[in-house]
Amino acid sequence: MAELNAALAKLRKTVGPKGWLDSPDAMRPYLEERRGLFESQAAAVVCPANTDEVAAVVKICHQSGIGIVPQGGNTGLCGGAVAADRQILLNLRRMDRIRAVDTANDTITVEAGCLLAEVQRAAEQANRLFPLSIAAEGSCQIGGNLATNAGGHNVLRYGNMRDLTLGVEVVLPDGRIWNGLSALRKDNTGYDLRHLFIGSEGTLGVITAAVLKLFPALRQRVTAFAAVSAPATAMRLLETLQRATGQSVTSFELICRRALDFVFSTIPQTRDPLDTPSSWYLLIEVGTSGDDSGLEAIVENILADALEAGDLADAVLATSDSQRADFWRLRDSIPEAQRKVGASIKHDVSVPLSQVPTFLERATAAVTAVDSRVRVCPFGHVGDGNIHFNLSQPVDMDGQAFIQAWADYNRIVHDIVHELGGSVSAEHGIGQLKIAEMARYKDPVALALMHAIKRALDPDRIMNPGKILPD
Repeated sequence: MAELNAALAKLRKTVGPKGWLDSPDAMRPYLEERRGLFESQAAAVVCPANTDEVAAVVKICHQSGIGIVPQGGNTGLCGGAVAADRQILLNLRRMDRIRAVDTANDTITVEAGCLLAEVQRAAEQANRLFPLSIAAEGSCQIGGNLATNAGGHNVLRYGNMRDLTLGVEVVLPDGRIWNGLSALRKDNTGYDLRHLFIGSEGTLGVITAAVLKLFPALRQRVTAFAAVSAPATAMRLLETLQRATGQSVTSFELICRRALDFVFSTIPQTRDPLDTPSSWYLLIEVGTSGDDSGLEAIVENILADALEAGDLADAVLATSDSQRADFWRLRDSIPEAQRKVGASIKHDVSVPLSQVPTFLERATAAVTAVDSRVRVCPFGHVGDGNIHFNLSQPVDMDGQAFIQAWADYNRIVHDIVHELGGSVSAEHGIGQLKIAEMARYKDPVALALMHAIKRALDPDRIMNPGKILPD
């Protein structure tokens, strides 16, 4: 204990009073786990002001054997930023500088503590677009987005965080700083080390800054809300839209009726955009950075043809920014609405696009065969194959009793995902929540390689202990 206290004293001196939190009240917001599935503790919350301070903190922890749990905006959903009592939480909120914007190279260099929304605004001020968009963008940090390889609404067009990143700066587990802040799109000099750290959830090092890609600002954006007859019809419509618009679809969201009913009943000032009820809905967005290319007419004609063919029951195009925002508010309010109607068992999965309808049919049948009262609530970014296949507790069941069946329902759903060639984690990461799934579904050779990388970079296992890799 004396050794731990001595190391903590060194850490406090390193970051100063502005970067040190150890009282229960001050630490509480950092210890709260978003879903309430894990209990987080920490010897202290340490908030360095710059990369050199991060390196000094990591070096002290390396020498003292103190576990380090990197943390961004604490919006993660898999327990990846949960600490134990003899570990520190390393929160990067003070490292929030935008270091450079290079419009000629279409890049922005930012520190890990920058809020995603601030990066989006900085890009907009430069007449550019940073396309990562997720519901938590007002509170999540770029470092966390990188650590979990965040996805979101626009992956279909722009890719996930791995695709949006050219270079990273990382503090390694022994305190060394790797300056990998390359702004190059072509660099064939050996292993591409950035990809080791993106998606590693802080288990291999601490990402402190990154060079991110920018894109031309969208000059025209068409947003539609439509009632679709079935998921299979939705996937055919996606193919038609992509072909007709030259791959300009940025978002393609599938939403079940139950999810909307949850929103309408719990979220104030929300209403159904359509007059015709349906089992399934689509939120579609198509955009271009060029001059007016008749995009709205193209989308309108495709939807009209689908209505005439009976593939759509109803559809409406947003005629203003406020109406567009109303459409997206329905989609982004689903997780909050689910919390308000009771306990939920979540599945963040992906399957090949061709298997989306099969997955939805098989998974729904399998879970309702166990208990017909379970309220199945699927929605998500089906344009890239990502489905949030969530289960809400039966109205006549205790929420905690329902949560006790989490592992059982996981096995049912994830077995189907695996059979269809999918992934049990599409965009939320592994954290602690899905370690057992890694052991069950991940290729053994892949796991062996991951363990070898972990041993090579972090032999003392101080970086985010107990996350991602099964023992």
